[in-house]
Amino acid sequence: MERENIGISTADIHGDPIDIEFINVTKLYDDVVALDNTNLKIPRGFFHSLLGPSGCGKTTSLRLIAGFEQPTSGDVQHKGVSMIGMPAYKRPVNMVFQHYAPFPHLNVEENISYGPRQRSPRLPKQEIKKQVGEMLELVRLPGFQKRRTWQLSGGQLQRIVLARALINRPAVLLLDEPLAALDRKLRREMQMELQSLQREVGITFVLVTHDQEEALSMSDTISIMRDGHIVQTGTPTELYDTPVDRYVADFVGESNFFPGPVSAADSTRATIQTKTGMLLTAPYPEGGKHLTIGQPGTIAVRPEMVLIWPPDSAKPKDVDFSVKGRITNRIYLGHQAEFRVVTDSLGEILARIPKTAESVSRSLSPGDAVLLGWQWDLGLAMPDA
Repeated sequence: MERENIGISTADIHGDPIDIEFINVTKLYDDVVALDNTNLKIPRGFFHSLLGPSGCGKTTSLRLIAGFEQPTSGDVQHKGVSMIGMPAYKRPVNMVFQHYAPFPHLNVEENISYGPRQRSPRLPKQEIKKQVGEMLELVRLPGFQKRRTWQLSGGQLQRIVLARALINRPAVLLLDEPLAALDRKLRREMQMELQSLQREVGITFVLVTHDQEEALSMSDTISIMRDGHIVQTGTPTELYDTPVDRYVADFVGESNFFPGPVSAADSTRATIQTKTGMLLTAPYPEGGKHLTIGQPGTIAVRPEMVLIWPPDSAKPKDVDFSVKGRITNRIYLGHQAEFRVVTDSLGEILARIPKTAESVSRSLSPGDAVLLGWQWDLGLAMPDA
């Protein structure tokens, strides 16, 4: 039976017009399936990310939108109009690549104005100069017209390449891991720059990345991809709080996973028996699959949902159960403290305690015996796959 691969965000449910749509798109490279019957809707004016590991199909998706590739079957549409067979230069999109590829023999003004200078009929020189000035203002590099590309820092060069793409007034800007070559500090700065720029110009941005932090920090909506399929599409909050399966929960953020066969299940929640015989229960995530008795399942619990306290302290009132453990590592992260605790009943558990709730945990150190636990409803029950 053919698997339908659906990636519809909650955004289009709320009535936002759709800018880019994949309808049953499959892309084959000989015997390799790069995309498999994929459906995707990207609302107009959204910052949307395609997130996944290498080989999952995210760059192929971007190339199909750009027109560098054609689907083996299915349709790729912009504003409800098919782009199948339309050459890349006629599509209302521009693409920024991971390797910026500025023209080294041209200065900044000549690089940015390359697109308008190729148009027919060509715009007057003064109009092109005016547009270049506007683009440099937009990317916060006024007065850089005569600089050579080799005189620019990595962040400045990235802005110039963005200006070169935006001067063509695309309806959709495609970004293929554009920040991968930057160091961590500059990458973080450019993430904020890109987000601000997208809001200012108001067009659809589609970003390809394998960096979850990058996608979560910039995007309105994200599609998580795996082996040519879209596993889940949603807002960053939806993907983090209600991942539909273990793959998404593991790929977006960190989770503690407690696998085992399902010992009880109904329409709202499931109970799993761990290998040590302990019973853990949790509700299903919204949109997640329901489990059946005997099926391999897992309970996922985010580290910040785990509470930790000394054995001589009272159990917090909002904890449904507790287990004994011993701290093996503590890392101070400024805004929070991270604890790794080994337990006999549940193995290693990761807990993160925010600075505002550190009064109990401040005195805890590696080697200390502790108790930890969480509310049942703060975990999620899902298939162990």
